[in-house]
Amino acid sequence: MRQKMVDMVHRIQDEICEALKLIDGVEYRQDEWVREEGGGGRSRVFSGGNVFEKAGVNVSVVHGTLSPQAAASMGGGHELEGKDLDFFATGVSLVLHPHNPMAPTVHANYRYFERGEGKKPGSWWFGGGADLTPSYLFEDDAIHFHRVHKDACDRHAVADYSKFKKWCDDYFFIKHRGERRGLGGIFFDDVNEMSRDECFAFVTDCAESFLDSYLPILERRMNLEYTQEHKDWQQIRRGRYVEFNLVYDRGTTFGLTTNGRIESILMSLPLSARWEYCHEVKDGSEEDRLLEVLRTPKDWITN
Repeated sequence: MRQKMVDMVHRIQDEICEALKLIDGVEYRQDEWVREEGGGGRSRVFSGGNVFEKAGVNVSVVHGTLSPQAAASMGGGHELEGKDLDFFATGVSLVLHPHNPMAPTVHANYRYFERGEGKKPGSWWFGGGADLTPSYLFEDDAIHFHRVHKDACDRHAVADYSKFKKWCDDYFFIKHRGERRGLGGIFFDDVNEMSRDECFAFVTDCAESFLDSYLPILERRMNLEYTQEHKDWQQIRRGRYVEFNLVYDRGTTFGLTTNGRIESILMSLPLSARWEYCHEVKDGSEEDRLLEVLRTPKDWITN
């Protein structure tokens, strides 16, 4: 399974980067890096292109020995009760931040972990998900994004869209703001209820569905007109993105506590963000309309 997952995440990185290159009109920067404790990765970042202010698609394949702190922060392996700290982890992670405030930021991550030799109950699992983070609410975009991911879930017995959708809404909650980071999507961790091959098939299907879930949205929004006020609001929302990633995100914590490559870990952060003192939006405004669904998540698909 290790090699199957490694091959898959590299293929997905290639496919997504080729698609983004056609849209953005620039080449990505590629860095291949080695982790001193074991393994390494391949980071690809777009910057200064026609569409993306900053966009990154990373692959990592790492192994070594976990600290107890890192083991406790992981999404699975709790049945091991602190034992079998040797680990293997691989995954693909991406975050795309467009220039245009009408085009949403998007994040996706699909990963596989093993503890020890991966033979004990609870010693292996898959995790992942994808979520949409707009600055301005277009309901058709949210419906499309959720529909593609629900369809992927419905094709696999190991998946439960309703459960993973709620998990996503709960996970991306910015507690100190009382709002979600975005409109959600799906999020799951510690998936190992069926065979490895069945779980792998589900994760592969999700990863292969990413371009279908996002590119139609991007193509509808990336050339819309906008004002400086729209751009300022986008920068404030990106500030919220930074807050979540640095305060709450488990992937960031895991990378920092396992001596991961800092540039790759922080690739998810936008190129620029904004914090205004006591910023408030006007009642009934488009900005207020977005905040309503961030504070009270909505079921975008009713069947």
